[in-house]
Amino acid sequence: PVFAGMNGSAIENFSCLIYNVSLMNCTWQAGRNAPGDTQYFLYWQNSRSDDDAVECELYVKDKNGRNTGCRFPNVKIGTEKAYFLVNGTSKESLIQFYDEYIQLYKIEKLMPPSNITVSCDEMKNDCIIQWQRPHISHSNKDKCFRYEINIKYK
Repeated sequence: PVFAGMNGSAIENFSCLIYNVSLMNCTWQAGRNAPGDTQYFLYWQNSRSDDDAVECELYVKDKNGRNTGCRFPNVKIGTEKAYFLVNGTSKESLIQFYDEYIQLYKIEKLMPPSNITVSCDEMKNDCIIQWQRPHISHSNKDKCFRYEINIKYK
């Protein structure tokens, strides 16, 4: 497809990460050929059933005041792909837009297990280690998790 706007003016290296269950952080870099006055705006839809895309409310800016990221405080992970669109404005030229569909569960950074307890029986020479699985926003199933225990003897 042919997009209106100067080649190389769209953002680059777009990525998003969800952490602490519901915080989403998206970042990008200005296009290589974007004029110095270019400003970017991020819109997203959590699913196709949402009527309208919502603009970012909390932009992260670089030293020149250009939007290069966004923080979303309360994201719910649905089963559908979320749609992201970043467009730009400049007085000098038209700016190409960037868009991408992302399945949010694929960008979730999981918290570590919690409430870890270790009880050892020296007579039997064994230990029981227990923990609670991390809280995740999109599922209550344990089957997604694999754990690795690294024991170092001192």
